[in-house]
Amino acid sequence: MKQNRLILAITLGFLTILMAPFNNISAQNQAKTLKRIVIDPGHGGTDPGANGKYSTEAAVALSISLKLADYIKESIPDVEVVLTRTTDVFNSVVEKAKIANAAKGDLFICIHTNSADPTRKKEITGYTTKTRTVKKNGKKRKVNVEVPLYKTTYTPSTARGTETFIYNVVKSDQRKEMASEAVDGIVEQLDSVSERQINELNTADPTRSMMTSLLTQQYFQRAANLALTIEEEFIKSGRLSREAKQRQKGIWVLAAVQMPAVLVETGFISNPEDEDYINSDEGQDQICEVITKSLIRYKNSLENQKKTNAN
Repeated sequence: MKQNRLILAITLGFLTILMAPFNNISAQNQAKTLKRIVIDPGHGGTDPGANGKYSTEAAVALSISLKLADYIKESIPDVEVVLTRTTDVFNSVVEKAKIANAAKGDLFICIHTNSADPTRKKEITGYTTKTRTVKKNGKKRKVNVEVPLYKTTYTPSTARGTETFIYNVVKSDQRKEMASEAVDGIVEQLDSVSERQINELNTADPTRSMMTSLLTQQYFQRAANLALTIEEEFIKSGRLSREAKQRQKGIWVLAAVQMPAVLVETGFISNPEDEDYINSDEGQDQICEVITKSLIRYKNSLENQKKTNAN
């Protein structure tokens, strides 16, 4: 876990140095800091997600997301909250990304629960005699053989705790495509850019390429900062943290949104203790408090950076 955190921190540090010359451009293009957050409750409808003993990932994610929206509205009233779903309905990842992008969010938060396969143990419980036909010297004959009897038991996985994922920086093609589309919106908001300059910012233009690259790096940097902050706050709250990580398997929706994006695994629904926690009012309240505190820190960081770049 420490290695994962170190890798993410090193990558984040490298990108911070890499982006230093472009901070003033970034301040112009991203004049706003955090005005709109899109919350995506994982799964839903015909897709229940992972199953616990008595609950589903889709139901837990929706319950936490609705509470989180209320926490954000109360604690950060100047930030608008948009949910990709508010009921038990199924939206494909494509539809979720379209909702988020249409809302022009500044941040995308996916709420999920984790799951781990149970431990499988197979043991011999005795023997039985079975008659089999064998062929020897061209002749068939029946023989009695002892065959072991097996019993297979399954023990719930002991895996528990929280994880916060961001999109793998190596899998950047789709991210760049989304950043390129986001450039259109940014350019339209710049009063200092003339109509001629806007028209010149076509796909092949090096200025556009630079802006797209900058946004891709900025998305990663901001998402990584938030992911690290969320897990830090979980640790402060007493939860077991499995660290902030880059997901090795692609999380399509995190790459398809035109904004920084994180996915929070709030606990293991496959673990009886964690399942009770993420279904309880106390547990859900604590999860929402942690994420909201992290968002306040994230927002303050963006605003401080904006003030520094303006000076």
